[in-house]
Amino acid sequence: MKNSKVAQVFEKYSIYIILVAMFILCSILNKNFLSSRNIINIARQLTVGIILAYGEMLLVISGLIDLSVGSVLALAGCLSIYTYYGTHSILVAMLVSILVAVGCNLINAVLVTHFGVPAFIATLAMQMAARGAALYSTNGQNLLQLGDYVKVGQGSIGIIPVPVIFMVLITVIVWYILNHTRYGRSLYAIGGNEAAAVASGINVKRSKYITYIINGILAGIAGVIFMSRVNAGLPNGAVGYEMEGLTAAIVGGTSFSGGIGTTMGTLAGAFIIGFLNNIMNLNGVDSYIQQMIKGLIIAVAVVFDIRSKSRKTRKIILTEDDNKEKK
Repeated sequence: MKNSKVAQVFEKYSIYIILVAMFILCSILNKNFLSSRNIINIARQLTVGIILAYGEMLLVISGLIDLSVGSVLALAGCLSIYTYYGTHSILVAMLVSILVAVGCNLINAVLVTHFGVPAFIATLAMQMAARGAALYSTNGQNLLQLGDYVKVGQGSIGIIPVPVIFMVLITVIVWYILNHTRYGRSLYAIGGNEAAAVASGINVKRSKYITYIINGILAGIAGVIFMSRVNAGLPNGAVGYEMEGLTAAIVGGTSFSGGIGTTMGTLAGAFIIGFLNNIMNLNGVDSYIQQMIKGLIIAVAVVFDIRSKSRKTRKIILTEDDNKEKK
């Protein structure tokens, strides 16, 4: 009985236990890991990936996916820089970035909800289209001389980097949406069983539209942070960032089959990957080896998700069988 309780506690809080263990291990492996400069650097570098991970998490919970977010980020970020050139307003530039990213995501939503295109195919098409648009709009050239635009990604308020403040605020908002709104609860229902969600009166199409819109807002904000952090408009930037977001969400416990996922789990997953990347860089691990290790982590996380879900399914079946026998 005691062992089963311990197992339940470990299963529930495993991601946080792993995060603490990773932090302790990294601090042992390299003395520079615990320096305030390194910790702040990790948080600053993770900001864009975490913001994108929240969008991917919401989509995956509801049974969807977005493979275009890196390309949309690049397009939105580059167009926001052109806007800044013309207006010298960071606020207007960010608004344009958000509108562009939301527009791309609305196209994804239309393809998925109204034309029945699988989300994988629809967002893959958008990935190529948005990347092409980013390259066309800049003639394939990087945009330089950003002026005060860089303050969004490189500035600090006290010792806290501005991107980290954005990340914390977005974390709180996404957590509230998932845990304290009807829309948030509907995502779990849709991802768990879409037919049952429809039968219970949930407006599935509207929920999917809202999810893609939120994903677009997050991608637009991330676009400005990314471009300002690297101090250039990179039409070829953020390649593979959709996988960064998906990896953080999946490692953080979001189920690829839908219906399961938490904001804090995704945050923990992102920091686990961030700590791993950082300690490998500090210890001079070859970049190719790093890619292999991250691929292995994704595979392990998905296997764990599949086995965990199959165990829960077996428990439900056994419970139902016991209830039938009692009757």
